[in-house]
Amino acid sequence: MASGVGINADVIEKFTEMKMGSKHKFVTFCLNDDLTEIVVEKAVQDATYSDFIAALPEQACRYAIYDFDYKLADGGQRNKLLFVVWCPDTARIKDKMLFASSKESLRKKLVGINTEVQATELSEVDYDEILDKVSAGLTK
Repeated sequence: MASGVGINADVIEKFTEMKMGSKHKFVTFCLNDDLTEIVVEKAVQDATYSDFIAALPEQACRYAIYDFDYKLADGGQRNKLLFVVWCPDTARIKDKMLFASSKESLRKKLVGINTEVQATELSEVDYDEILDKVSAGLTK
């Protein structure tokens, strides 16, 4: 908690539900109104990757967990939990600083994350970029 920003218990609960195979496809987290705590913004079921990308605000930072499903070249089906730190260049400097300084304490609470992505623009969360990242080191 280097930034002094706490983590609401619902954040850990939603992550644990996803890790245990809940129906959520993604969950986004933001700071509460007085910037003292990371809270659940929304938990979404039955969403596509495009829906997830559309949920990332153009001018505000977010943390997100996404259940990323993909196929290997041999037809094998895989999924990995992504931890996305979304801090667009257009976000307020104070918000970017709070998100950057709070990330590590949140990340430590999310035991079981397979891949972490830090993005400042949409090209960094492009499906093919993420696919390359999650499948790195796997036999294709």
